[in-house]
Amino acid sequence: MTSSPPESPIPGTTLARYGGDLLAQTRQWTGLHDEELRRRAVQAAGEKDVDALVALTTAYLAHHGASGVLTSSRTVDAYALGAQQFVTYAAAQAVNLLRPGRHDAQNYVGHMLAAGRKPAGVQLKVAAAACLYRALRWAGATEADPFRDVKVPRDLTPGIVKRPPYSEDEIADVLEKADIQAKFLLFLTAHAGLRISEALALEWADLDEAGRRIHVRSGKGRKGRVVSMSTSLARATRHYRGLYGPGGPEHGGGRRTTGRDAVFRYASVMTARYHIEKAFKAAGVSFRGFHPGRKYAGTRLLQQVRDFGRVAAHLGHASVDTTRRGYAQLAADDLKDALSGW
Repeated sequence: MTSSPPESPIPGTTLARYGGDLLAQTRQWTGLHDEELRRRAVQAAGEKDVDALVALTTAYLAHHGASGVLTSSRTVDAYALGAQQFVTYAAAQAVNLLRPGRHDAQNYVGHMLAAGRKPAGVQLKVAAAACLYRALRWAGATEADPFRDVKVPRDLTPGIVKRPPYSEDEIADVLEKADIQAKFLLFLTAHAGLRISEALALEWADLDEAGRRIHVRSGKGRKGRVVSMSTSLARATRHYRGLYGPGGPEHGGGRRTTGRDAVFRYASVMTARYHIEKAFKAAGVSFRGFHPGRKYAGTRLLQQVRDFGRVAAHLGHASVDTTRRGYAQLAADDLKDALSGW
């Protein structure tokens, strides 16, 4: 069995990665009485203490974020990194965090755009910086809300154009080179259309190859759904279960020490990426992330069913517009047959 790479911290920050117990990480702030909470937040902002301000933002997310202590690890990591980057920028530009100038927030947006960051990425960083300020207001350190009226240009290029799906040939080439676990993971993303976090969270009881169904217990926004399997995926699931399922010869390789019967040995997205990238490299295919696999599933299904609503349900999208903009596209000549008799 190929050894997995060590887990790494968030690039560019010394803050330890989210470890599963979000509540425990927040007690250094929530255990303080109001005056001490305010004093420490003021001190951290005055000194532009990156670690302290990121921890404060995380504490706010755990107690007042939309999902509270159920906030996903990826969201926690993204906000932590975004807060860290804004504080670093503020230190370099001598921005007073507690009393920011009228143009400081918009200048931060301009700085990121000028550096070549895409509008969608800038929007995410603005969201993280705005969350930092919500945390500072929660702590009583300031009343400032500099990102309230900030404008970020819209990116008019559809997501599926910026980051297109993998092609049929690319998927086939990678499947030919992938090991058993990487192959099964690719099937789950490219046929079932699962998010990588959904795939890695699967337990054996969630897979029903006989009924050709997958039970996603906690999708985006903690929403569960049932996903249909393709014939190929059902066949791959039977083969995979025979090797790695309970009682299989490789069962220990598919089990993590998390107290649950996990389908994959991969403990994180980073580890899964490490293994799947090897398969893409061996196949001579450029790895563009896991989402192009979901887009392959969406586009192929749309070409068959011609129904954005059904495709959105398969992918777990709350809005059909999300599917239409970024995850599924019809061929340019899709109306050719319909127009042939005009």
